[in-house]
Amino acid sequence: MQTLHQSPTDAAFVQNPYPFYEAARATGPFFRWDDYGLICTTSAAACNAIFRDRRFGREVPPELTPKIAPHMAPFYAVEAHSMLELEPPRHTRLRSLVLRAFTSRRIAAMQPEVAALSHALIDALPTGPFDLIEHFAKQLPVIIIARLLGVPEGMADQLLRWSNAMVGMYQARRTRAMEDAASLAATEFSAFLHQYVDERRAKPADDLITQLIAAESEGERLTTEELITTCILLLNAGHEATVHTIGNGVKTLLETGMTAATLGPDTVEGTVEEILRFDPALHMFTRWAYEDVEVMGHTFRRGDQVALLLAAANRDPGAWDRPDQFLPSRPTKPNVTFGAGLHFCVGAPLARLELQTALPILFARLPNLRLAQAPRYGDVYHFHGLERLMVAA
Repeated sequence: MQTLHQSPTDAAFVQNPYPFYEAARATGPFFRWDDYGLICTTSAAACNAIFRDRRFGREVPPELTPKIAPHMAPFYAVEAHSMLELEPPRHTRLRSLVLRAFTSRRIAAMQPEVAALSHALIDALPTGPFDLIEHFAKQLPVIIIARLLGVPEGMADQLLRWSNAMVGMYQARRTRAMEDAASLAATEFSAFLHQYVDERRAKPADDLITQLIAAESEGERLTTEELITTCILLLNAGHEATVHTIGNGVKTLLETGMTAATLGPDTVEGTVEEILRFDPALHMFTRWAYEDVEVMGHTFRRGDQVALLLAAANRDPGAWDRPDQFLPSRPTKPNVTFGAGLHFCVGAPLARLELQTALPILFARLPNLRLAQAPRYGDVYHFHGLERLMVAA
């Protein structure tokens, strides 16, 4: 296995990580990324195998549980109840309860609301060149999540601040100041939701928080701490990924000139899947080995951690024809953007609904939409999203 060096905060890498992924792919299914000290894979086959293999998981093996510094304790107190970081049986119980409230029927019923909000945001766009990230991509998912949870829509900007601060913990450029901000956000966000949960217990409403309170499976319900963490997870994970996917998707559509013809009723679903494959929002996701296990010629030992490079796997020529080209008409098949197996993203149906609804409306309402400045990606790895997308209509 070869060891490769590449700073994840290097300016050239941030703007275009794909050449590094291809150089890594040429070394074999696995390589060691020295800057992270991690075994990584660019292979679609390896990613799919590890996602589905119960001998790997998200939860840290007990003997490797790190000591948490006091200043980060509030953040990790929230994470301790996140189904994203847990394995069965706790994961099974939490996910089952959440899916009883976060149903596909409830999500599908939000399509008219997503459409109306898309129109309203377009109506409010400033004249002249504007930042599509700030005025559209950020606003749409956070307002939808606020409405879904049942928290005041006027809280959207505060929810964004809390979410952005907490997500900073997963970025390669993380600093002590970012850790302090994440812990403060976790404390404030939890306190706000605690108050809201108490109100909903006393006065139920037609919202997700009420449904999560009521959800029951085999006599069990979510604890208050689990409910609060679940709400935070739905906002942070769903919002961050959707913002970046809208931005990356619009950028790609404008750069390739593939707009109206690819966003019709018969084509939009395939176009959204290609957007998700071609330039996804999340580039790295890790798993722990729980026992000795061989994958594609490499033997992992218990306690080894492996990084699945999702964006690289989505461009694996072993799985995709002409993977470096954006081809909305390509036959639709699964990619690994939303993961696979036990931890497949709960919010994937909502993200797809938002993209399939909002993008056609955006380009129908703004048929002359064009880039006003060269797009720039933000220094947010292991996410991959634009810091701004200046456009003119």
